[in-house]
Amino acid sequence: MSLEVVFYRTESGNEPVREWLKGLSKQDKKAIGGDIKTIQYGWPLGMPVVRKMDHGLWEVRCRLDKRIARILFTVKAEQMILLHGFIKKSQKTPQVDLQLAKDRKANLEK
Repeated sequence: MSLEVVFYRTESGNEPVREWLKGLSKQDKKAIGGDIKTIQYGWPLGMPVVRKMDHGLWEVRCRLDKRIARILFTVKAEQMILLHGFIKKSQKTPQVDLQLAKDRKANLEK
């Protein structure tokens, strides 16, 4: 089974993960795209590429050059919905980033 990759869209029509990706280098985009593709065609997956964060919420674990990126996503009806992306600066996923992804996931379920 393969998943269709979809960007979360806000009520105003913005796609926060797509916007975030646009600001990254070509090399970073390529690495993140490769990890997303691995998940898209290999779902369900576990560590080291995917880690479960909460009920119905996972993270794509991307190793970039001297940095680490995370994309929080959910899976719904054979779609991988990219909720939030960020560059990780600490050992633990910041609560604010996790909460933002949970809020966006809750928005989808309305």
